[in-house]
Amino acid sequence: MRWYQQKEQAAGEKRLLITWKIYKIFGKKAVKVLAFLVTFFAFLGAKEARRCSKKNLEIIGLKPTIFNQFRHFLEYSFSLVDRMEVFSGNYDYNRIIFDSEEDRKNLENDFDKGVFFICTHLGNIDVMRAFLNKNPNRRVNVFLSGEQCKVFNNFIKQISIETHAVMYPVEDIGIETSIEIKDKLSRGEIVFMAGDRVSKNSTNCTVELFGRNVEFPLGTFKFAQIMESPIYFVCAIREGNSYRVYLKKFTSDAKKSAAAFQMQKDFAKFLEKHTALAPLQFFHFYDMFE
Repeated sequence: MRWYQQKEQAAGEKRLLITWKIYKIFGKKAVKVLAFLVTFFAFLGAKEARRCSKKNLEIIGLKPTIFNQFRHFLEYSFSLVDRMEVFSGNYDYNRIIFDSEEDRKNLENDFDKGVFFICTHLGNIDVMRAFLNKNPNRRVNVFLSGEQCKVFNNFIKQISIETHAVMYPVEDIGIETSIEIKDKLSRGEIVFMAGDRVSKNSTNCTVELFGRNVEFPLGTFKFAQIMESPIYFVCAIREGNSYRVYLKKFTSDAKKSAAAFQMQKDFAKFLEKHTALAPLQFFHFYDMFE
């Protein structure tokens, strides 16, 4: 079984609800204390995830000490805490910094055309929702694993929070979904799909990442190509109490048949460049570099 075929671990609905209640009653600091304690005990028992963390950090270029491995786990837990602020509507979008003002303006100019974001498991892409929520009429469509869709949708119902996001299971993309998404993009809606962990049934292609060959599914890039809307690579990396958003608009002169392969290679370069800025926020606990 390849790394992208392994089931993604989704936080359980009950765990999310308990965390949410603690957040609402006691605030973010209390949740961070809880996250630290839970992460500490989870770290002790997660032998395989620790092994993958050690290997991945070493390849990225960070000394894989036991301390850095624990920080790797803790960064992931704290990113989940930040999501609580996003879900509650309390996240201040002024804490979102775009690395390039020109890229931000280009993105805003493209919104009316519909934008297809190819995101990564680097940093916390959920904070982009806080930025997008500036315009409540801007509809967002997100592709997740089927299990994540179920947990998220049930969680939103339980906490009675209005959301402008529609969730789609990435495993079930077919002709009907493709037509629906293309229609939504033509109306100026937004789509998010991960480029570094997607449907296990898509065609695979090997790309170079940190000097190693990594097998990536090609599905996201083929799907984005046929949508015929502006395509952006995006990641949001935490810097203190803020997040810095990095964007890269995909453009290509390649023939249509080769555009998806070019997109995948460009995405790998984008991922490598920005992972090097924040290795501990590269939230892959799988053996990618086999």
